Amino acid sequence: MNKNCINTQFLHNFIMPWITLFTFHLQYYNTITQFKQLFYTVFIYFGRSLDKKTPTAYNETMQEIISVTPVAYIRNDFKEKFGIPRQSGRAPSVVSRIVFTEAYRDENTLRGIESFSHLWLLFHFSQTEEKPFSPTVRPPRLGGNTRVGVFASRSPFRPNRIGLSCVKLLGVERTKDDGDVLLVSGADLLDGTPIIDIKPYIPFTDCKTDAVGGYADEHENDRLQVVFPDELLQVLPSEKRKGLIECLADDPRPSYQDDPARIYGMRFGDYEIKFRVQQNELYVVDVNKELFV
Repeated sequence: MNKNCINTQFLHNFIMPWITLFTFHLQYYNTITQFKQLFYTVFIYFGRSLDKKTPTAYNETMQEIISVTPVAYIRNDFKEKFGIPRQSGRAPSVVSRIVFTEAYRDENTLRGIESFSHLWLLFHFSQTEEKPFSPTVRPPRLGGNTRVGVFASRSPFRPNRIGLSCVKLLGVERTKDDGDVLLVSGADLLDGTPIIDIKPYIPFTDCKTDAVGGYADEHENDRLQVVFPDELLQVLPSEKRKGLIECLADDPRPSYQDDPARIYGMRFGDYEIKFRVQQNELYVVDVNKELFV
């Protein structure tokens, strides 16, 4: 018998079955592994667990699937961060426009919204500088030196840089180019800030009459008396005057600065407002429109 024929027969009868069995097990193992991973993902998505490895798998999966897309952008006179009210509602006369992105520019998304007087805006601190995570922050109203936990503050320096603002709904403006636009007042957002969601304010659930505001309660009535010479006030359009005065009264300065001789500059729309502060009074010294036109 041919020697080569014996080797071929031996390979076919003895070696090949083992190779086939090994390949089958390998394919079976890969299929089961892939199926198990898929099975985990489905259950993890609904917040359930299968075994001890689930919490790790849950965290990894959530990091991969969470995605946020802006539904709208806000438009207003706050062209820079300096001068924006420290909380929503502190400058109730400032009007903002919420312009929806094309994907959500559908009048049906606003059906029934005009029956509510106020709205919650969830937004992204898009202009906040990226910094390594810190578990504590220094709220400006505490002088810039006292640290509190990041989750005990409304600092923009947060893990996900998400903000929350309560605004008054003035109405829905129907436009040709931007579709239906929300007109709101009292916002504390920089012009162009992306809005990631909008929800109605519901008084009987959202208003807590026995709530305590912690260290923030001590600064509820922090206000400056604004001295605005009439000749400078007349430079501004009449509809912008009251809102600007409310912003100035909220004291735009860092709380650790108290130099009565220092002149501050604040942009409001197309105007630069210059002022100084002495004790509890803010004096407007110049209004300049030329710079931004």
